[in-house]
Amino acid sequence: MIILYALTLIGFLFYSYVLVDPNLTFINNPLWNQFRSIVIPIGYYQREFSWYIYLILVILLFIFHFNVLKHFNKLNPLKIAFVIGAILLFSYPFLSHDFFNYMFDAKILTFYHQNPYLQKALDFPNDPWLRFLQWTHRSYPYGPVFLGVSLIPSFLSFGKFLLGFIFFKTTVVVFYFLAAIFLNKMNKKWAIVFATHPLILVEGLINGHNDLFALVLGIMGIFYLYKNKNIFGRIFLILSAGIKYFTLPIIALTKNKKLLNYLVFILQIGIVVYYSIVSEVQSWYFLALFVFIPYYEAILSRFNIFFAGLLFSYYPYIRLGGWDTIEKVNLKHQIILVFFFLNIIWLVLRGFFKKKED
Repeated sequence: MIILYALTLIGFLFYSYVLVDPNLTFINNPLWNQFRSIVIPIGYYQREFSWYIYLILVILLFIFHFNVLKHFNKLNPLKIAFVIGAILLFSYPFLSHDFFNYMFDAKILTFYHQNPYLQKALDFPNDPWLRFLQWTHRSYPYGPVFLGVSLIPSFLSFGKFLLGFIFFKTTVVVFYFLAAIFLNKMNKKWAIVFATHPLILVEGLINGHNDLFALVLGIMGIFYLYKNKNIFGRIFLILSAGIKYFTLPIIALTKNKKLLNYLVFILQIGIVVYYSIVSEVQSWYFLALFVFIPYYEAILSRFNIFFAGLLFSYYPYIRLGGWDTIEKVNLKHQIILVFFFLNIIWLVLRGFFKKKED
């Protein structure tokens, strides 16, 4: 099973490059150029085939996730997390350009010695990275904690794109592995849930969204709360909120006050829904809910149909070619809503039959 799981992850690793930006060149090497010549036509000119590959890979990730959970007592979460992280370390963030913006935002400070809160990518028109960047018109929108974290891989890369890419992806994998370590110290099953959940793998490890960093710091904070080390716990919870302010409610989490923790959980859901309504439904927003694995792992596991729908909502992007029309964006919303209602129907039927058995 683990071998098949690893092969699926390797498949995702190679597949992630089908939508590599044509303006982006990692290295000038014949092998790389030959690889690009094979995968790019799949992503840009054989979109139906590309969609079916993606669909199958996501379904396989969920199948293995459920299978691993059934046998979690016999498995080592840290070994699984290590294998997953090692395989997906070199994956390409094919569903979002945010990762490259993170890299350039840090480069503004470490390479150009300017303030990213005051400067934007367009202020450096001669930089070759602008060929594949998006959102070049905005200044730094995230919290200072994430900027501090991103400065380390940026400084080590000396302005070189390939080094920056590798070091940034390594930082993502290190944080992912830290979460698995801290969860494993609390509960083996929680670590397995985190380490193998498809939404975390795709939006966290592959696409590299900084919501993963907030999630990991939040988990570390909760670990210290569980160990009655409240000062350390609060520090890490505050650091989590300092990534992009999205997880601000978790600062109020406690070890034993169930009502307060539940209210925090509801408030966090409310913030995710609010941002989804006023801006756009982004599947990586929902990574914030996985901070609550130590409290509500059972509740989160009941919404895997919805989480699958979030990943399937990339259909317009993969199959139809981006988010350039309102029809494609609306189709994305329709897919998410369909899977949400399917999840609710499944929960109602599950409760009905369970009650009938009792």
